[in-house]
Amino acid sequence: MHMIHKLFIPSGLLPSLTHTHTHTLLCHSALAPAPRSSLLTSVQLPPSLLETRMVSPAIALAFIPLLLTLLIRYRFYFVLFYRAILVRMWKDCVTGLSREERAYQYVLTNATPGDPDSILDAFDVWCSKVEFISNIGPKKGKVLDRLLMEQSPLTVLELGAHCGYSTVRIARALPLGARLYSIEMDQRNAAIAEKIIRLAGFDDDTVELIVNPSDEVIPRLRSDYGLERLDFVFMDHWKKSYCPDLQMLEGSGLLGKGSMIVADNVLFPGAPKFLRHIRKSGLYEWKIHRATLEYSKGIRDGMAELVYQGIK
Repeated sequence: MHMIHKLFIPSGLLPSLTHTHTHTLLCHSALAPAPRSSLLTSVQLPPSLLETRMVSPAIALAFIPLLLTLLIRYRFYFVLFYRAILVRMWKDCVTGLSREERAYQYVLTNATPGDPDSILDAFDVWCSKVEFISNIGPKKGKVLDRLLMEQSPLTVLELGAHCGYSTVRIARALPLGARLYSIEMDQRNAAIAEKIIRLAGFDDDTVELIVNPSDEVIPRLRSDYGLERLDFVFMDHWKKSYCPDLQMLEGSGLLGKGSMIVADNVLFPGAPKFLRHIRKSGLYEWKIHRATLEYSKGIRDGMAELVYQGIK
């Protein structure tokens, strides 16, 4: 049984074909397989597929305004991701040094030894123009400076020395005879912080650096370090540790009426459990100093100021 194939003839040839020619061509077409090109041209796409192919570009175009809106709205976060993550990863690979080690090299080259202001200025330039590090920075730093001057604390605890920026900032504002206990859990960062602190001219009598996790050190502050009261506490370590560490300080008996706690970055990245605790505990008079994230634009942040009132 012969299969009948379609024969495609250019329209220009049709008038010149006789009945005999047509009969001959039909006979040959019944015996010969259809040309590959004929098979291809005779295939028709389903209507649903044609509609899909037509609608897809329209959907893609509809997403362009949304994408542009997101890029504009969150542009500062994209810049922060680039500076804090991508640049850091690339320079870690290229230099073989950690970000904190690169910062220390810059400060060592550009700051004046024994001059805390010069060291802080060098840090600020590096963090704003070279690479991002989440120090407290100059804007929120001025609020911290003012609070330290008003309180004139004799015993200060810092949770999170990182690479020593805030440690130097606190130490330079302390009255004569005051002592700062700075806790840093990361040994590599602590080694950098130690160099920065000593480069600024502060000795062990003024600043004692403790290399251990805060939740291990706080319960031993009274027994191992002879502390009876903390006049001032600055928190700038892991945000998830703010609340449990504050509760440990409350239970330690080291907070007295009027003791001040200052916590950075409570809005970004944020410390919701910490804020919820201070609202509900009734132990503090508190407020938020609103600002932008250090060395960034357009990212809202804040620093919490707490004054301990004790159990009422």
